[in-house]
Amino acid sequence: MARDFQLPGRSPVISTNGMAATSQPLASLAAIDVLRAGGNAVDAAVTACAVLCVVEPHMTGIGGDCFVQLKKPGKPAWGYNGSGRCAQKGTIDALRGQGLKEIGTSIHAVTVPGALEAWDATLKAHGTYSLDRALAPAIKYAEEGFPLTARSAFDWARFETRMKDDPGLRRHYMPGGRMAKEGDVIRLQALGQSFKTVAAKGIKAFYEGEIAQDIVDTIKPRGALLTMEDFAAHKGEVVTPIATNYRGLDLSELPPNGQGLTALVMLNILENFDMKALDALGPERFHLQLEAARIGYAVRDTHIGEPKTMTMDVGKLLDKAWAKKLAAKIDPKKRVPLPRAPTPGNETVYLTVVDKDRMAVSFINTLYSNFGLGICTEKTGISLTNRGSSFLLEEGHPNSYGHGTRPMHTIIPALAMRNDRVAYALGVMGAHYQPMGHVQIVLNLIDYGMDVQQAIEAPRVFFVGEDSACERGIPAATLEGLRQRGHNVTVPEVPWGGAQIINIDWDRGVLIAGSESRKDGCALGY
Repeated sequence: MARDFQLPGRSPVISTNGMAATSQPLASLAAIDVLRAGGNAVDAAVTACAVLCVVEPHMTGIGGDCFVQLKKPGKPAWGYNGSGRCAQKGTIDALRGQGLKEIGTSIHAVTVPGALEAWDATLKAHGTYSLDRALAPAIKYAEEGFPLTARSAFDWARFETRMKDDPGLRRHYMPGGRMAKEGDVIRLQALGQSFKTVAAKGIKAFYEGEIAQDIVDTIKPRGALLTMEDFAAHKGEVVTPIATNYRGLDLSELPPNGQGLTALVMLNILENFDMKALDALGPERFHLQLEAARIGYAVRDTHIGEPKTMTMDVGKLLDKAWAKKLAAKIDPKKRVPLPRAPTPGNETVYLTVVDKDRMAVSFINTLYSNFGLGICTEKTGISLTNRGSSFLLEEGHPNSYGHGTRPMHTIIPALAMRNDRVAYALGVMGAHYQPMGHVQIVLNLIDYGMDVQQAIEAPRVFFVGEDSACERGIPAATLEGLRQRGHNVTVPEVPWGGAQIINIDWDRGVLIAGSESRKDGCALGY
């Protein structure tokens, strides 16, 4: 689809040697610096992610989790699940005994952070850099400072109360009690020192040493059940990705406890409709996409959780015949009653890097909500994840809380392949929105012929409870068409998600990237 250069927009970034696409220019530049210095895509991805933990600290951090998917030419896709666990001694009865009906914003939402261990494991398995070398640019920005961007300033202002209410956030992000503004230079000395400690002593300093102790000392007085033993026992997991084929494209996702399966189920459903024949911005397309999402998320909320507790086999959930039966539940002319989805969030970072050898890395790191649970350690400057809020206090459910299990996870790095070669490395941050984001991008690329930047910039829809929340770029006629089909149309408070895509054009030997204009997205190549 050719771009009209008289209209506002971006063109894709094209290069030959290497490419990085992240949500922040400083992180993209750090990744390119690594590639130009001889590092590979894994080295660049970990370096860029560490920088994002400093320059977008509300979106991600070492107090959160990390999932990775990568592929080298001629090799199978490789995945790493870096999600943390709840307390080994945690039980549903214990939480109910505290009067909880759900974990919500309680201190039990904090799980053991898995990010640093995942970075270290991925570097050791596929990188050439040591962890200390990869952390160096992040340390520099933490100590010397970085300017706050317009989008980050917007996000911080939305959560001013959360920042004021926590002593750690107030100390590190509101010096003098003042909210930072766009263009202010931010220095995060305590976080920088934590990075330096890990660089000097390795990840044991985080999981068994003074940093873990500071985290436990911060959360224990608030009633947390996590202990030093829980931190010391943490280890991520190498996983085998799962995939489905959509009109000749193999979309590869990480298996549960992640929600990548949800995107695959949705694509299997939509394959039963002639999506290409529909207007890319028309009500018919978005109605089908919303209905497929409502079914796909119902499948997720019923069946996905810790693999050892799941009763439904992943292969059965990906069965095309079953998807055809699910598709039959959709009425193209009207919205039908189906289960609801949780309210999405936008607090994660996604990045992708491809190097000169065409190793493609799809990388995502998260605190879950803005600044996680809203608790930042005063000594070490680490914001703590609230990923445990995804758990259910329901015995026998695949996503039930307790005994050191991992919650259903929303972060899903993807690769899309043709003939066993990566065509696209892609991802969309945005918590529960992510499967919908993957599906929207795949449809935009495959059914509607958009380039990678157009596929990102096209307006988005999602559903929140009984509402169909449509970005302001959706045409008025489409909104009316959705209303006629029974949708309660609303406008989301903030845009849906944040995407990055790198397309490998094997025939021409070039890399083509798109980056999110809803964020401070930046794709760079050389």
